Amino acid sequence: MFKNARVALTLGLLCSGVLAIGPLAIKAAEPAAETTSSGADWRYYGSDAFSTKYSPLARINRDNVKNLKIAWRWKSENFGPRPEFNMEETPLMVDGVLYFMAGTRRVAVAADAVTGETLWMYRFDEGRRGQLAPRANHRGVAYWTDGKGDKRITLITAGYHMIQLDATTGRPVEQFGDKGIVDLYKDFDQPEPEDGRIGSSSPPIIVGDVVVVGAAMESIAASKANVAGFVRGYNVRTGRREWIFHTVPRPGEFGYDTWKNGSAAYTGNVGVWTTKSADPELGYVYLPVETPTNDFYGVDRPGDNLFSESLVCLDAKTGKRVWHFQLIHHGIWDYDAPAAPILLNITVKGKPIKAVAQVTKQAFVYVFDRVTGKPVWPIKEVRVPKSKIPGEVTSPTQPYPSLPAPFDVQNFTEESVIDFTPELRAEALRMIADYDLGGVFTPPTLPANGKKGLLKLPATTGGANWQGGGADPETGIIYVSSGTTVGGPVAVRIPGQPSAFEQPKALTPPGDNQPRFFGPQGLPLVKPPYGRITAIDLNTGQHVWMVANADTPEWIKNHPALKGVNIPRTGSFEHAGLLVTKTLLFAGEGAGLFATPIFSGGNKLRAMDKATGEIIHDFELPANQTGIPMTYAVRGRQFIVVAVGGVGKPGELVALAVD
Repeated sequence: MFKNARVALTLGLLCSGVLAIGPLAIKAAEPAAETTSSGADWRYYGSDAFSTKYSPLARINRDNVKNLKIAWRWKSENFGPRPEFNMEETPLMVDGVLYFMAGTRRVAVAADAVTGETLWMYRFDEGRRGQLAPRANHRGVAYWTDGKGDKRITLITAGYHMIQLDATTGRPVEQFGDKGIVDLYKDFDQPEPEDGRIGSSSPPIIVGDVVVVGAAMESIAASKANVAGFVRGYNVRTGRREWIFHTVPRPGEFGYDTWKNGSAAYTGNVGVWTTKSADPELGYVYLPVETPTNDFYGVDRPGDNLFSESLVCLDAKTGKRVWHFQLIHHGIWDYDAPAAPILLNITVKGKPIKAVAQVTKQAFVYVFDRVTGKPVWPIKEVRVPKSKIPGEVTSPTQPYPSLPAPFDVQNFTEESVIDFTPELRAEALRMIADYDLGGVFTPPTLPANGKKGLLKLPATTGGANWQGGGADPETGIIYVSSGTTVGGPVAVRIPGQPSAFEQPKALTPPGDNQPRFFGPQGLPLVKPPYGRITAIDLNTGQHVWMVANADTPEWIKNHPALKGVNIPRTGSFEHAGLLVTKTLLFAGEGAGLFATPIFSGGNKLRAMDKATGEIIHDFELPANQTGIPMTYAVRGRQFIVVAVGGVGKPGELVALAVD
């Protein structure tokens, strides 16, 4: 049936077992992994099922981090039908072998963790189905073992197939699905979707013997109807569907009455496009759920719309809802819950709590007891403005956490406007006079009364985005990366009608050749910092520190309107990818990733003091960071691996180590 699935020629030594070259079987050497040392492996996208992005390794520390050097580079140029410039990959490392994806055709790769040598690769040609996929980017794979020698890699393709491979050989696992492949179009409790309507950009998560699968759809559907992103659990050994959770409830299910006028029958999206977290001991999986169809227009789906824009806790074995909390009622802001929730054990006023913290595009952190769903600190329903769009009935209130305080700006006003010089501020004020200004829950508008639309903070990209945050389980501190760029105008696109908005045009600064921002002389409208890293102690709910995520970009330093002006460290227009170790916090500058300016970011990877945010060392990468960094130890040596790339720079993995 799957004629185009194949294992390509293996190029190096496999970690164990056989090396597949045509019909021949060659005995392979076994890399010496440091399996007896705690924290040596990186078995989940976020390091662990808790999505902490934390490693207890300490071989790279503040004393020797200045000696980091490139140990090897793995380049993606020869994998996939075209070069991969936005490689959002974070590899896994188990027993001395890295597992990751490369190329927009979802080539799966195993590589030696010490040398970067390719051990095997697998490619599945989906043809037109893959070419039309709504999301070409990908972020990783999932690993499972029975502890007795059965080791498997599970991946989701662009065209929405789930494939399971033998981790040793790269060959499909015959007893899983149809010879290693499960068609995720099927067994979906809705009509089989058309090509291009649904896919995946993030790996599944495996909890016990269940593979939990999400979905990614097109954001702005052509009509009020779209595919619904139901979440499913599959048997990790057989590929049989064990359960399905209807993120848009069916008649008789809890939450169905929150979709008025029968809108649950046709509304789509409400998927989990980002990464997920789990507590294997409890057997629970935690799902950050996205906005319904359409992102900025909810007239066709009146009501609060459960379980959209919610944090949902399911029993991973049965798919039954344990608890949920809706972060946004009747969402019309594209404020998807963008990243995996972080699980931590904290102590609040002397009481130990198994906590889960969800960072959001709104720049809130919602913190709950992960067993019961009870908020750790009160979450208040606060009155918010009503929509003026005909037929749009917005919720009169939205949930505001009392703690922690927001980690980024939540309102765009005249006070937010750039003030490097009086002239630049005056020009910015003239530019925004044609727009409505708003904040986190200001409803989108249509052009009216001489206004061209809504400019607001945070933008639809956040606040936080898929890069999310990391955590130190020893201290209970989380580290959140965020962006501060004005969004807008927030476009209400009524299905079946052309957009009424004229997008503000980015301006080219004098002496530059790159259009930058809709702002005075191409400068940003808003005051810096433009990108932030914030440390928050979840034991107290208090911020520990906040720093700009990078230096001031050179084009701003050299802008003619700023000659002689003392510019503070502004940070970069990007969400930094974070890695937390026992000794340091590592943060890249980003690379103009999803939905951000292509000129943003930079090629620095910074080692920072976890307690203060002080920069200890800057390392210059071959290109800009595009994936979340990870770390592991093999043969007594600690490595840090990060995906890099950018415009004109095909994606690659760069491994750093200290000699």
